[in-house]
Amino acid sequence: MIFVNRSLALEKIKCFGFDMDYTLAMYKSPDYEELAFALLLEHLVSIGYPHEILAYKYDPTFPTRGLVFDALYGNLLKVDSHGNLLVCAHGFRFLKGAEILHYYPNKFIQRDDMKRFHILNTLFNLTEAHLYACLVDFFTNCSRYVNCDTGYKHGNLFMSFRSMFQDVREAMDSVHLSGCLKEKTLENLEKYVVKDPRVPLLLSRMKEVGKVFLATNSDYNYTDAIMSYLFDFSDGDKQAETPQRPWRSYFDLIVVDTRKPLFFAEGTVLRQVNTDTGKLRIGTYTGPLQHCAVYSGGSSDVVCDLLGVKGKDILYMGDHIFGDILKSKKRQGWRTFLVVPELARELQVWTEKSELFEELRSLDLFLAELYQHLDSGSSERPDISSIKRRIQKVTHEMDMCYGKMGSLFRCGSRQTLFANQLMRYADLYAASFINFLYYPFSYLFRAPPVLMAHESTVEHGRLDVGEAGTALAPWLAQHGHPGQQVGGRGLRSRRAEESQHQQPDAGGVLCPLSPPPPFQVAGVRRDSSGEEEDDGEA
Repeated sequence: MIFVNRSLALEKIKCFGFDMDYTLAMYKSPDYEELAFALLLEHLVSIGYPHEILAYKYDPTFPTRGLVFDALYGNLLKVDSHGNLLVCAHGFRFLKGAEILHYYPNKFIQRDDMKRFHILNTLFNLTEAHLYACLVDFFTNCSRYVNCDTGYKHGNLFMSFRSMFQDVREAMDSVHLSGCLKEKTLENLEKYVVKDPRVPLLLSRMKEVGKVFLATNSDYNYTDAIMSYLFDFSDGDKQAETPQRPWRSYFDLIVVDTRKPLFFAEGTVLRQVNTDTGKLRIGTYTGPLQHCAVYSGGSSDVVCDLLGVKGKDILYMGDHIFGDILKSKKRQGWRTFLVVPELARELQVWTEKSELFEELRSLDLFLAELYQHLDSGSSERPDISSIKRRIQKVTHEMDMCYGKMGSLFRCGSRQTLFANQLMRYADLYAASFINFLYYPFSYLFRAPPVLMAHESTVEHGRLDVGEAGTALAPWLAQHGHPGQQVGGRGLRSRRAEESQHQQPDAGGVLCPLSPPPPFQVAGVRRDSSGEEEDDGEA
């Protein structure tokens, strides 16, 4: 199933673009993360970290994407789109109440402080997030080190959480850029890379209706090895439905070493790759597009020029919410498809634990009803402490169904930063791009209508003059109609009651308590970022 945030007419797409890592090439979890984690630990030990850290093993139930690392206090944070804290962990210890207030007096962070707060949004960041927790856990509990708010002291040496962050980031760069992770992966492709016979079939069908390109940050030699494995079914695999042919023949354009997100801005020099040696030809390539040629660097503008397409002609598919989706959307206007492998687990919990979601809705409804008949003249103050405790308990139960850090998309009724970014920048999303195989290329992905708070609360023809506010009162007095008066908190009561009858749909399956929707104006859908999107109609 493919889920829709903004309507998209597939027949209007002239070009399909792909990232490689975690998009065309899915890595097997947790095997791949365990490999990367072990290599990171080895690197840290090689630069002086204690050998005892090698005892830590990767735990796939702990991290989730979208966490924020606080380089000042060493905490892993889960936040909403505004920077409000949802979860806070110091190592593997989850902080509560007064402990959180000690670090964050308003339970809020300034997300734009990029030197302090670092968002871990990619699937590659899962091992990094777990490593931060392991290091904090080790040094906190090691008797040789004195715990301080901003790091650890050992004799005359002080190791700050900021320096720890820098060491881990350098280890990540070393593991990826030195090639050791790639070498280990290529030594056992069957263990680390998912091979799906439907990939060649889907790409061949896409190439029949439009152009197809690959834009990856990986170098050519690694790309060639991975793609050759993905498209090689010469061993007589009966599931393969397309004739065996070179992987490059499935693409009109192949670009490696793209250095996204720089690729979506000024880019780098476009050079041609010698596919026999893997080396780059000298000089900037300025010629026309060559069949089955491979290029290095360049920019998204170069891709459009070589393929003869423009922004909204392109549907680009990737797994990186920032490097693939946000930048291609904001800077180039490309249509976007986000690969979210975690959706399989998210949907499993959504269906199997529906009673928890229903209980949370019921608690919200009951909370609203307590205030339904009260107004500004009421002295009564309902006791809601027990309801709040129950909401916290149900929210915790829901979170634990997903993992120790909870859902990728929500914490109880509140959506995470990752969920907000997905809804804002990804036109479509699914667990895998292979889901396109089950849709015709004439398909219209139609975003479901989502009402704003005032639209979902007040029914047509049911508004009282007093509810409209002083600015509209004179107009409504002259043109209005008799309506039922609805108390302030009663509005929430009715909205909560209505939400109980809403069924999951293609655009809101993970968001039972829906956010405010875009405006619908004259066939143009305007989202919260102010961008206009074609709704798929002529």
